[in-house]
Amino acid sequence: MFHKPEMMDALADYGPARYVIFGVPYDGTSSYRQGSRWAPDAMRQASANFETYNAYFDIDYGDLLIHDAGNLETYVTVNETLEELTLAVEPIVADGKLPIMLGGEHSLTLPCVKACAKYAGEDIGFVVLDAHFDLREEYSGVKYSHACVSRHVISEVTERYVSIGVRSGPREEWAFAKDKGIKYYTSDDVREKGIRDVISEVTDYLGCSKIYLSLDMDALDPAYAPGLGTPEPFGLSDIEVREVIHALAPRSIGFDIVEIAPEYDNGQSALLGTKLLREFIAAHAASERGL
Repeated sequence: MFHKPEMMDALADYGPARYVIFGVPYDGTSSYRQGSRWAPDAMRQASANFETYNAYFDIDYGDLLIHDAGNLETYVTVNETLEELTLAVEPIVADGKLPIMLGGEHSLTLPCVKACAKYAGEDIGFVVLDAHFDLREEYSGVKYSHACVSRHVISEVTERYVSIGVRSGPREEWAFAKDKGIKYYTSDDVREKGIRDVISEVTDYLGCSKIYLSLDMDALDPAYAPGLGTPEPFGLSDIEVREVIHALAPRSIGFDIVEIAPEYDNGQSALLGTKLLREFIAAHAASERGL
């Protein structure tokens, strides 16, 4: 189902791998700017820029068991693509590996969360960094649109949910979030509280040892990541996002990076997304080594 493995430092075969990276080049429901289908290979290309050693965690990526499974074959419709993704991710999780999905659009997160929840063995929390609520039941007549992913995660997987960086959505979504008691932090909240206090509150609120972490790159301010499907000003900084990843990676059982549209910048967003991916792996690996 996969093809084109190319990520630097992803040297392990599938069998012994702890981390399995795979791309899903699909952007069929993207509503403003398409192009996230090009992100997985743009991130692989960007990975050649980075050294194999992470000094912060004293970890060399070449020593880690990372496998790049390549890109999933996708379909025209989102429903068929999500079905194929479910079939691809469930065996990865069942084999005790940590799946890392490179989108593509944000609709692709749902099957990955479901697969992780199926094998988690206990309640799973979901943390998303996103500029948008994504709480619609459907968008433009499409139930599983990228604009609806959080609504479906909450209704179909877990109510242990937190959104960080949100700052955009119609009045109805803000009202829905407040009425349902959905936990969220706007980017202004993060600036006022400080990211470390936000992280502390999030972990206390979720109260679970296993988390699925989803990074929609539009959580970041476009100054840091301009090449996006739906860029939204006044966002998080790269350091704030890195802090969340460092803190939550150790308890994460799945991770994704979505909504980079590389055609709309000079490679900056793919570089940052790839660096954040590497920070996730290093933080997780360090925790398993007791560092």
